[in-house]
Amino acid sequence: MFFSMAACFALLSSAAAAQQSLAGRLDNFSGHPRAFVLSDIGNEPDDQMSFVRLLLYSNEIDLEGLVATTSTWQKAATHPETMHEIVAKYGEVRTNLLKHASGWPTAAELDRLVSAGQPAYGMAAVGSGKSSPGAQALVKAADRGDPRPLWITVWGGANTLAQALMDVRATRSPAELAKFVAKLRVYSISDQDDAGPWIRKEFPDLLYVVRPSSPNGGEYYYATWTGISGDLYYRNGEGADFSTVTNQWLDANIRNKGPLGKQYPKFAFIMEGDTPSFLNLIDNGLASWWNPGWGGWGGRYMFRQPYGETHPIWTQGGDLFARVSSQDTVVGADGRSHTSDQATIWRWREAFQHDFAARMDWTIKPFAEANHHPIVVINGQSGTAPIFVEAVVGHAVVLDVGQSHDPDSQTLGYSWFHYSEAGSDDGRGLAAVNMVDSESPKVTITATATCRPVWIQAADAPCPARGVAHIILSVRDNGSPSLTSYRRIVLEVRTAP
Repeated sequence: MFFSMAACFALLSSAAAAQQSLAGRLDNFSGHPRAFVLSDIGNEPDDQMSFVRLLLYSNEIDLEGLVATTSTWQKAATHPETMHEIVAKYGEVRTNLLKHASGWPTAAELDRLVSAGQPAYGMAAVGSGKSSPGAQALVKAADRGDPRPLWITVWGGANTLAQALMDVRATRSPAELAKFVAKLRVYSISDQDDAGPWIRKEFPDLLYVVRPSSPNGGEYYYATWTGISGDLYYRNGEGADFSTVTNQWLDANIRNKGPLGKQYPKFAFIMEGDTPSFLNLIDNGLASWWNPGWGGWGGRYMFRQPYGETHPIWTQGGDLFARVSSQDTVVGADGRSHTSDQATIWRWREAFQHDFAARMDWTIKPFAEANHHPIVVINGQSGTAPIFVEAVVGHAVVLDVGQSHDPDSQTLGYSWFHYSEAGSDDGRGLAAVNMVDSESPKVTITATATCRPVWIQAADAPCPARGVAHIILSVRDNGSPSLTSYRRIVLEVRTAP
């Protein structure tokens, strides 16, 4: 009995340590993020819309698989031919894209990534002897000798991922399986079949970003990803500006621009519901792929255990006692503050829509007639990686972005803000700061405490010795469309010795 209890304790301790590792992990690596796409493309227009946008960022995201899948909305068919058609149109504009930036893969390279996943719905299509070309491609991509993690973006059902994991578990040792799972990161657009819950139960060490849901769409209203454009359909975007996600704006800025624009259909429900799954992988200076709790164009999440799940995952919610949950508080288009999960995405909407429109210009215009991103330099440091700064409570930190410049000689505007909700998996350990001159090239930031007030502050509960504060710099040009580059500064705040 003693041995069994000790073994049980050891297993529980190991599991707890693994979960804590998932919460605190920072994915710091050289090169672009790697992505593997599972899409129920063909069931309605939004997957095709997202696929067009994805290809326009294929110079910044290393795509390693493009797999057509089933979902609750498309249970008995996959449509890889649609991916092939869109990739062919990308091939027609690649030469022009190379005038604006480097790194664009050839259409032939992308076309070889296209395959089909499980040929039927959900876990009923998964099992021994049921492997698909898509599942095999996923295993091959994860096995590639690359130190970077592989993001699996799930736009539909997840049964192709389930099959890949089942195949690996059946053919490898527990240690080899653990090594395989450690390479993967998943961002799922809700649960669109019964595979997601099975995966999370069977593979608790897999980093998984999702708001668990029934597969029938009845809970999509609550999901963070609807902040991409769901304001009118889901009626959950109070404060958001809808003007850049209408079919009229998309007609003028996306659909009328060359061969690739013609592949961008009108939406039936909302624009690009699947796009948030890869927005945080874009190298815009927010470095959001480092940790799901950092927040960025694809939203921000908390590490917690939702009801019905067997362990913590990156999801929505959080204990409001700490005054921080998965929701952001943002000043909306109406000038009032709004707090919601959807705001973690729509707060960036104008910037990511302008970015999309500018890249669509790149498909048809010469360099001199298009707009390009400002180049950000902070205290002499260029690039897009986050900057970590040691700060002491009561001592000023000065950040200077005056060396920044614009490749098109546009006038630049500057804005610094404290992303007060970012950087904590449980809402605690977040520092308080003051900023002076937050709309100028040079800002002065002073940490005032290593923690912020909770709902009820006990008199005998002092702040910890260390805290963190995320500062976001945005540099915006005055081109058409205006473009924004970012830089994240992570203040690691400590008390004075």
